[in-house]
Amino acid sequence: MNRRLPTLLLLALLCTALASAQASAQKKPRVKRAQDSAPQLIEGSGPAYAARPEAMALADEIAQQHGLDPRWVRRTVGKARHVPQLAKLVVPPPVSTPRNWQQYRSRFLEVERVQAGVAFWQTHEALLQRAASTYGVPPEIIVGIIGVETFYGRHLGRYRVLDTLTTLALDFPAEHPRAAARAAFFRSELGEFLKQRHQAGLDPMKARGSYAGAMGIPQFMPSSWARYAVDFDEDGRIDLLDSPADAIGSVAHYFKSFNWKPGMPTHYPVDFDYSRLDMETLLAPDIKPTFGVDQFAAKGVVLDPAGRRHEGPLALVELQNGDYSPSYVAGTENFYAVTRYNWSSYYALAVIELGQAVARARTSVQGVQTQASTTDSNTGCSVSIQRSASDSPICR
Repeated sequence: MNRRLPTLLLLALLCTALASAQASAQKKPRVKRAQDSAPQLIEGSGPAYAARPEAMALADEIAQQHGLDPRWVRRTVGKARHVPQLAKLVVPPPVSTPRNWQQYRSRFLEVERVQAGVAFWQTHEALLQRAASTYGVPPEIIVGIIGVETFYGRHLGRYRVLDTLTTLALDFPAEHPRAAARAAFFRSELGEFLKQRHQAGLDPMKARGSYAGAMGIPQFMPSSWARYAVDFDEDGRIDLLDSPADAIGSVAHYFKSFNWKPGMPTHYPVDFDYSRLDMETLLAPDIKPTFGVDQFAAKGVVLDPAGRRHEGPLALVELQNGDYSPSYVAGTENFYAVTRYNWSSYYALAVIELGQAVARARTSVQGVQTQASTTDSNTGCSVSIQRSASDSPICR
C-alpha cells in the first residue's frame, strides 16, 4: 500500500527539488501566489442572499458588532450565493462507514509531498529556525502542517469565501449533530471575515479558500487570522496568502498559544498486557491526555523506555484501519496541541509523520550531498552511488 522507490532514485528526486528550491530562493523572496495556477474558482450556484430577510438581519447584526457601515455589509452579504454542495461536505459520514488510518495516511505520506516539503524546508530554513527559537515549535511540525493543509502553498482552496461562510452561517445542514453550534460559529466567522476585508480595503468577493472558509498557506479561519497570525517578515502587514514567512511564524504562534511544550515528544508507541487491559476506561477520555505513566501500566498499556520516562498525562489514541486491527499510540500534551489545529487524531498523526518523513529525507539528502561520489551535471546536486546501510524507503 505504501509507495516504495529505490533509495537512490528517491534521493535524486529530492536533490533535484533542493536545487530547484535554492535557485528559486535566489530569484525572489516571496512565493508566487498558489491561486494563480489553482483550479477555477467555485462560486455559489444557488439564489443570492439579498432577498433573504434573515440574511439582511445578520448583516445588520454584523455591522453593529464590528462598527461597519450597514449599507456596505448589506450589499456584500446580499451578493453572496448559496453553495448547495456544502451540505454534503460538512455533515459527518454515516457511522457505518469505517475509518481507515492507513488509507488516510497514504494521502499525505507520498513521495511528491515529501519532496515538496524538503524543498520548502531548504528554502525557508532560516525562518523555520527563527520560529522554533521564538515559539518553541520544531520545524518538522510547521512543515507537516503546511504540507497537509496546502501542499506548501500549492492548494489554497477553490471556493469563494463569502459564499461558503454565508451559506454555512444561514443554511447549515440541520441533520448535523451540532448544527446550531456550527451555524453560530460560521456567523461569527463571517463577521470577522467582513471586518478584516473592510479594514484592509480588499474586495470580499475575490477571497478564495476551503469549503469551510479557511484561507492562506496555513488555512486559517478568519478568527484564527485575527488571533494568531503574525507579521513574521516584519514588512508592516500580515499576509498569509503570499508570505511563507508570515505563514511559518503564524503556525508556530498558533501552537504556542495552544500550550505547545518545547522538547516534549508528540507520542510514543504502545503494546498491551492483555491480562490487565482495560480498553473501555482508557478510550473514554478520547484524545485528551488523562492518565499518568503508572496508570497506563496498571490498565494494561506497555510503553517503551522513553514513554516510561515521560512526565505528564497521556492519552491512548486509537486509529481505525477499516476491517483490520486498529493502530494505537500514546499521545502526549503536544499530540493534543496538534489536534487543536484540526480536531482529529488522524489529522494530527498525519501532520506529525509527514514532518518526520521530510526531516529524514532532508537529512538523507544532505548526507548524500556531503559524501557524494558523483555529481549530477544538470542540477549540481551530488548523489552517492553507494546505498546506505539501511536501504529503507523514506516513506515507510
